Amino acid sequence: MRKVVKGVAFLLAALVIIAGALGLAVGPLSERKRHRVVDVAVAPVAYAEGETALTRGKYLFQSRGCAECHGENAAGREVINEPNGFYIKSPNISPGSGSVVKDYKEVDWVRSIRHGVSPQKHALFLMPSADYNRMTNTDVAAVIAYVRALPPATGTGADIRLPLIVQALYVAGEVKDDAELINHSLPPATPVAEGQTPEHGAYVVQMCKGCHGDGLSGGSIPGTPPEWPPAANLTSGTGSAMPKYDSVDKFAGMLRTGKRPDGSAVSTVMPFATLRNLNDTDVGGLYAYLKTVPARPAGQR
Repeated sequence: MRKVVKGVAFLLAALVIIAGALGLAVGPLSERKRHRVVDVAVAPVAYAEGETALTRGKYLFQSRGCAECHGENAAGREVINEPNGFYIKSPNISPGSGSVVKDYKEVDWVRSIRHGVSPQKHALFLMPSADYNRMTNTDVAAVIAYVRALPPATGTGADIRLPLIVQALYVAGEVKDDAELINHSLPPATPVAEGQTPEHGAYVVQMCKGCHGDGLSGGSIPGTPPEWPPAANLTSGTGSAMPKYDSVDKFAGMLRTGKRPDGSAVSTVMPFATLRNLNDTDVGGLYAYLKTVPARPAGQR
């Protein structure tokens, strides 16, 4: 018996040592992956000028998540601050002191926005470029024009601190940065007429796929805090959230108030500070498109 106990104790001690060694290795491996060279072919988009570009850029900045992550003044803000050590502060992208984009050229803006890669060719962790990769050149130019025209604000670069488990999942490839997810060879999206149509909705829905998945059936969102609920199924398949919204008005009401038609609150994980800014055309198009999505069971992303 004593030999068995000693053997078990030895095994447990060995496992603790191995776990500790792996823990020490995960941090450097995670940093190495974040700082890997991501060399993609980037076609620059010419700077846009004029009131039309600035108006469109402001709308996109507010309705596609830029303001929610970087702040209305683009100086950067705390995005995640969890007790488990998960901390994300976005960088200053205004023209002010501490800006990370002060030396950006046309090609650098496109590399960061569309491809999730810094001018130094490193992956931009948690930059949701997969949402923006399919933006038209006109819309990309409009966003850039608006950000460059903002009043200078003081800020700093990004501050990213990941729990050990997230770092381990990132190293293992279970959590991916957007530079890994994007098909960098795809050309920019071809513009379609804006309207409350499935065709326009297919363009708008790109902003939803980061959380709800390419198939829009939801499920656990990779790399997010464990207490976050799974994303809802937006298809008509089993476990769909869409039967609650049998009209575009009910759907729009949820996006703008954060409440379902019965008055219950949707999880605040949903980016309502962004979604409430969607105009009627985008909301109508999105709703029309979701009606056409193939049915999939909830959780298959």
